[in-house]
Amino acid sequence: MPKSKRNRPVTLSKTTKKGRNHKESIVNSIRQAVDSYNSIYVFSFENMRNQKFKEFREQLKSSSRFFLGSNKVMQVSLGRSVADEIRPSIHKVSKLLCGDTGLYLTNLPKEEVQRLFEEYEEYDFARTGSSATEKVELKEGPLDQFTHEMEPFLRKQGMPVRLNKGVVELVSDFAVCEGGNPLSPEAARILRLLGIKMATFRLHLICRWSPDDFEFYEGLCLSAGESS
Repeated sequence: MPKSKRNRPVTLSKTTKKGRNHKESIVNSIRQAVDSYNSIYVFSFENMRNQKFKEFREQLKSSSRFFLGSNKVMQVSLGRSVADEIRPSIHKVSKLLCGDTGLYLTNLPKEEVQRLFEEYEEYDFARTGSSATEKVELKEGPLDQFTHEMEPFLRKQGMPVRLNKGVVELVSDFAVCEGGNPLSPEAARILRLLGIKMATFRLHLICRWSPDDFEFYEGLCLSAGESS
C-alpha cells in the first residue's frame, strides 16, 4: 500500500545560509589584518587535517593570523588588479590564491616563517581516494593483531579470513593496496586497523608580500600568478 503523502515529516528548524554579510565580514577582517601585520604569505596545503592545522594556527596566534576559505573572497579582499588593489603590488598575492591555498599574515621574520613551514609535517591515516605510498601485503596465516570479534568486519572488507580455534586467520595472501594506486574505502579502513599511516599533512609557501618587496617561492598556479 502506498504511503500517504499527508504523513510526510516537516522540519521546523531553520538554518542560516552564509550570504553577503558573511562575505563582507571576511573581506573586512582580511583588510584589517593587512594593516596589522608586516608580511603576507600565500601557502598551499596537501592532505589537510583540520585538527592538526588548528593546533599549528594556535601555536602562532600571538604573532600571526591565517585565513582559509573562498579564494574569490580573499582575492576581492586584497584586490585582483592594479586598479583595485588595497596596497601597492598586493594584487600579485591575489593571483596566486587558487586551488588548495590560504593566506598567512604575520609579524615574524621571513627566515622564521620559512623554517616553520619547511619543518612542519604531520603523519596521519590516508583517506579513500588517496594514492598509496607503498604496497602492503598480508601473508597467509594467523593475524594476531585482531581479536576474534573482528573477523566478520574483516571479511566485509574483502579479506579472506576465518576463525581457527578463536584466532583470526588469513587463508591466503592478501594485497591491501598497491603503491601509486588510489585507496579503496576498504583498503583505507584496513590500513587504519593495521596502524599504517600513508598521508602527510604539509604546508608549502608560495609567495611573500611586504610593503617593500614581493617574493615568489613555488610554481603553483604559475600561469595565473604571473605579475601584470
